[in-house]
Amino acid sequence: MSQAQPAAPKRFFDRILDVIEKVGNKLPDPAVLFLLALSLTWLFAWLLDGTKIQVPKAGGGFDEQLVTNQLSGKAFAVFLTDMVKTFVNFPPLGVVLVAMLGLGVADKSGFISAVLKKLLSFTPKALLTPVVIAVGLLSLVAVDAGYVLVIPLGGVIFYAAGRHPIAGIAASFAAISGGFCANYLPTALDTILAGLTQAGARVVNGTVSVNPLCNFYFTIVSSVLVLGLGWFLTDKVVEPRLQRLTVDGDPADMPKMQELSPAEQKGLLAGVVAMLLGIVLVVAACLPEGSLFRDDQGTLTSTTAPLMKSIVPLILFLFLLPGVVYGYVAKTFKNHRDVVQAMAKTMNTMGYYMVMAFCAAMFIYAFNTSNLGKLIAISGANGLKSLGLPTGVTIVGMILCCATVNLVMGSSSAKWTLLAPIFVPMLMQLGISPELTQAAYRIGDSTTNIVTPLNPYFPLIVTFTQKYHRGTGIGTMISIMLPYALTMLVVWTAFLLVYWGLGMPLGPGSSYVYGG
Repeated sequence: MSQAQPAAPKRFFDRILDVIEKVGNKLPDPAVLFLLALSLTWLFAWLLDGTKIQVPKAGGGFDEQLVTNQLSGKAFAVFLTDMVKTFVNFPPLGVVLVAMLGLGVADKSGFISAVLKKLLSFTPKALLTPVVIAVGLLSLVAVDAGYVLVIPLGGVIFYAAGRHPIAGIAASFAAISGGFCANYLPTALDTILAGLTQAGARVVNGTVSVNPLCNFYFTIVSSVLVLGLGWFLTDKVVEPRLQRLTVDGDPADMPKMQELSPAEQKGLLAGVVAMLLGIVLVVAACLPEGSLFRDDQGTLTSTTAPLMKSIVPLILFLFLLPGVVYGYVAKTFKNHRDVVQAMAKTMNTMGYYMVMAFCAAMFIYAFNTSNLGKLIAISGANGLKSLGLPTGVTIVGMILCCATVNLVMGSSSAKWTLLAPIFVPMLMQLGISPELTQAAYRIGDSTTNIVTPLNPYFPLIVTFTQKYHRGTGIGTMISIMLPYALTMLVVWTAFLLVYWGLGMPLGPGSSYVYGG
């Protein structure tokens, strides 16, 4: 009988990944994290009750405030009586649910899937990589559709073109997950992050309003950057290294590129026409000087302009309309009940988000009313000022911090719910606008998604690759994606600093400076 061979010693990099995975797996669910954060807020507010805070006033001077104990009889009674209002008024809650109603119809009808399939079906070989990445970025409008449709299709079309299929999977994964916060269309994420940023800013200033499109110009240009980096890395770095991995999967089990049926073709054409007509109607309504979408000064992009306040309803309308039209023409919807069911199914998937939002809302409420947020923000800002670090260094440090947290906590909204009440007001005290802080967060939140096994979609990506190379594991996938993650982190961070240095606008009505 042959003796069992001793296991090969693990490499240093593998040991690091093991530690990350072990630590991440021990973290409680994000909803429980918020409840723990609420408990810690109550504890420290009790311990620091009466601590004086010198809050700078907009017109100069200081306003003295106190840390208040949230477990006193009066404070706790208010917490209980206002609980429903606190949850209902939680900034991201309503905007997410409204936007998802339209996106859900477009997704459940098959419209989004049909658009993605069509874009990939007529791509010339020379432009295969950039088109796969561009479609991946586009699919971020409906994130799940990107992971379950575009990523496997990336492998299919690369394989059909005679290229390594895992390179197609890697390119689309890098776009969808690594470029998660870069896009050339507004998405539900814009409304989620802006709501949380606004909640964080109001720790210091209760009147701050953050536009859901406050980073829109930056994300558009960032999508071009992500596309260029992904194109170069896939063709010049990743795919050449993949030649060592033979395609040994069972051809019968490999995914196939299915063409759209005649009914789907007609539905797609009708849906696209409907969406374009909807956009034309919105533009036509905005053009007149007396447009109902303009503010009192006649502008469309100020934070008080009805157009900016209507972004979420417009997302609902511009996806609901083509979704319904596609559904009826392609016969995926038979009557109005199917449309309502599509909305209901989408809301069913939001159950976990609702639980997390409730826990987060309670934490944010206690954190704000206790004034602990102001204490942390002002103490942190004073500490940073004493270090005398350039503002750019502070921004880079924040990006690296967020990228590190991202390795063990996957949910974008959960991370920003915890970090926004600290980072946003702290950097406001240094004169950095909430919009710039949010843009920096988006970079850290995106780039390391593709190298953490704790990404909930990571096992799914490994499964996709195993259809082509049976020996693919987590370590293999991380080694494939690491060039994307490191390059995007460094280059995207540098790009933000250059973008900021040139004074290019982050989004409608956004500023780089907070003046109190």
